[in-house]
Amino acid sequence: MDTTTFSALAEPNRLQIVELLMGGPLSVGDIAEQLSLKQPQASKHLRVLLEAGLVEVQAEANRRHYGLRMEPLREMDEWLDSYRRIWNERYDNLDRYLAFLQSDPKDNH
Repeated sequence: MDTTTFSALAEPNRLQIVELLMGGPLSVGDIAEQLSLKQPQASKHLRVLLEAGLVEVQAEANRRHYGLRMEPLREMDEWLDSYRRIWNERYDNLDRYLAFLQSDPKDNH
């Protein structure tokens, strides 16, 4: 798993930008306005997301529209899935143990 994705998403404004872009491509100005950021701040965060491969940019006249790239998010989801399986197994074991504790003591021998 590439830690660049986690590093880029660790900053709250960048995470909010990614969440905004789930609705579709936006310009730097739109992103800045929706997050109450100054345009240079939004551009800086978008540059980090671009370098991490989380967004792509489309130039349209003098405007740039940023869209989300799903591949890094899919890779992160696949990586996290192995941990989900471990935790699901542990929860299943806990459920069985709790059911055992709640059962009739005569049935446990």
